[in-house]
Amino acid sequence: MQEDPFAALRIKEFQYFIFGRLFFITGLRMMSTVVAWWIYEVTGDPLAIGLIGLAEVIPAVGLALYAGHVIDNSDRTKILKLGVAAYALVILLIVLLSTSLIQDHFSQHQWVIGLYALIFITGAIRAFSGSAFHALIAQLIPFDLLPRAIIINSGTFLTASITGHAIGGLLIALIGITNTLLISFLLVAASTLILFRIQARPMQGPKAYSRAWESVREGLAFVFKTKDLLASMTLDLFAVLFGGAVAMIPAFAKDILHVGPAGFGWLNAASDIGSMITVISLTLRPLRKQQGKTLMYAVAGFGVAIIVFGVSKSYLLSFVALFMSGLLDGISTIIRGTIAQVKTPHELKGRVMSVNSIFISSSNEFGQFESGIAAKLLGLVPSVIFGGSMTLIVVIGSWFKAKSLKELEY
Repeated sequence: MQEDPFAALRIKEFQYFIFGRLFFITGLRMMSTVVAWWIYEVTGDPLAIGLIGLAEVIPAVGLALYAGHVIDNSDRTKILKLGVAAYALVILLIVLLSTSLIQDHFSQHQWVIGLYALIFITGAIRAFSGSAFHALIAQLIPFDLLPRAIIINSGTFLTASITGHAIGGLLIALIGITNTLLISFLLVAASTLILFRIQARPMQGPKAYSRAWESVREGLAFVFKTKDLLASMTLDLFAVLFGGAVAMIPAFAKDILHVGPAGFGWLNAASDIGSMITVISLTLRPLRKQQGKTLMYAVAGFGVAIIVFGVSKSYLLSFVALFMSGLLDGISTIIRGTIAQVKTPHELKGRVMSVNSIFISSSNEFGQFESGIAAKLLGLVPSVIFGGSMTLIVVIGSWFKAKSLKELEY
């Protein structure tokens, strides 16, 4: 009998989880699109975009290990619900910051600092809510359905990212920054209402820790002794750290490709569209063997796509390069996510996902900051070419040094 790829979606609370995440990520991506365009339009400085990543990564990484301890010793649904509700409140404050009430009474420097402060708060919230999202899946889904559920979850994330990026850019052109941010708030508020329908699931694992450090240490020890897991996280860390030059898309859209916010929105969505196609393909035809080598090939291809994006002066070629980067990144995302879920015991998932979030936050948000610094020092185009080239070097090093990852199959 053929396996049903959508069996997990017949579970009611997983449906709430998926629809809640769909609205939540759509709202967040819409907000991030608006903020990146807004800050570059006002300052004209690529470093200002990089500072958004730095503002978010500091609390996200700083609190991640403690967040994992809390998640593994608490009701994960409660942490998730509170986190999403807190996001809605912060986005509402960003809406207020964009209105004439603030713009007319504060200097540009003052409200820009206020915006960075609110982004900093979202980083602190994400330390808890992001890992809770990933850790909760295994409590909602039977183990035999988990690999398919992970792919569905990835597909939901990417669908929301595409929608948020593309529609965010379009709405900036049609209704302005403030109204687009308001829609972002409404989406996250709707997500909160949906997620509150998931029933509480107190932890019933064999251990409960009174001391946070003992709990954190066990999670770290598990990651460092599980070589495949550590190698996949490390590969992602360095590849996306240098390949994160696509954070400079607002600058490319305005100064090199000369398109408005709608064109920027589609460029921002291009990589997610590619990743979405990968998720659909792997849902129907999962990878059965040589996942480790496939991961390395995909990350190498990602680096090449970033270099093509950097040298392109054509909107179409730039879109295709970003599309291909997403197509390949989607492969690596699913492989890494599956490795983390299937190799981690249930009672350690919060802590391991928090360690994973450190790697992701370090690569994505710190990569955004690194890209801003590189663009400031090297120039916009050379910084992207440098980032893609470094990604290739990282893969070559991993091929020879991380043999357990190269030979991985699950």
